[in-house]
Amino acid sequence: MRVARLINVMERRQIGLYLLAIGAGAGLGWLVPAVSVPLEQAIFPVLGLLLFATFLGIPFASIGEAVRDVRFMATVLVLNFLIAPGVVFALSRFIAHDQALLIGVMMVLLTPCIDYVIVFSGLAGGSSDRLLAAAPLLMLTQMLLLPLYLLFFVGPDLVSEIEPGPFIEALVFLIVIPLVLAALTQAWARRAAAGRAVMTMMEGLMVPLMMLTLAVVIGSQIVGVGSRIGSLLLVFPVYAAFLVVMVPLGMAAARVGGLDAASTKAVIFSGATRNSLVVLPLALALPEPLALVSLVVVTQTLVELIGMVAYVQIVPRIIWTNRTLQSS
Repeated sequence: MRVARLINVMERRQIGLYLLAIGAGAGLGWLVPAVSVPLEQAIFPVLGLLLFATFLGIPFASIGEAVRDVRFMATVLVLNFLIAPGVVFALSRFIAHDQALLIGVMMVLLTPCIDYVIVFSGLAGGSSDRLLAAAPLLMLTQMLLLPLYLLFFVGPDLVSEIEPGPFIEALVFLIVIPLVLAALTQAWARRAAAGRAVMTMMEGLMVPLMMLTLAVVIGSQIVGVGSRIGSLLLVFPVYAAFLVVMVPLGMAAARVGGLDAASTKAVIFSGATRNSLVVLPLALALPEPLALVSLVVVTQTLVELIGMVAYVQIVPRIIWTNRTLQSS
């Protein structure tokens, strides 16, 4: 009972706990720069475990259900893979002169979140169950489209500088293998109590694993962020503008789709939150000339988490006000 109560408290207070983890990681990394090396070595195993736990929450057996929810699914897909790329391309023109900044912004802003977006949407009263059902298609679609987006927006010359070996290795070991293991674990859980116990345990570890991942990532990269703050300052307004712009665009897409208030909130959060922790291992695998890309991705995480705290408070009020005006 105590464990269950502790898990419940952590889930209710997870935003504050994530910000605390970021602060702790940043403080440790800044005050003890030597820890950046072991922390960076820990990123891959910690991320792998987090992504496995995250993918366990994806209802693979519900892909058909997500497809059947045509209006919601179509709205989310159009917003994330047609509207958002146009916004990203427009905003990226402000940093297009710097290859590393451009690739980093493109990689992180073109990939919709599939994990803590469900949490933040739920805190704002959004339809988390629909986002959860849509997660497999969102993950699959972004994995297929990201290379095409980079080729189209960044150009073949720049993309050709990316060595495929480390990129493919990160993709396989940190995304494909955890994804397959999660699907197999879900199948095991449907047949055996031991599998269900593993699922329950990993579900309870989600918040601590997210905290650990954020602390390790920020702690390993904070000195690098500080040393390149002049360049990274250029992406702050890009990320902030993306968060602002996606609210009215998400509302407009939901209105066209004829969605209710809870689904509208879910659509807005899906359009605004990005898959930074899934993209990070791919960014870390890029060659040395593009080493800044990982810092660009980490910077987006910092901006987004602060933005999500504001979203949880502001989005429900905007939706309520908009619905009130429409009905009057």
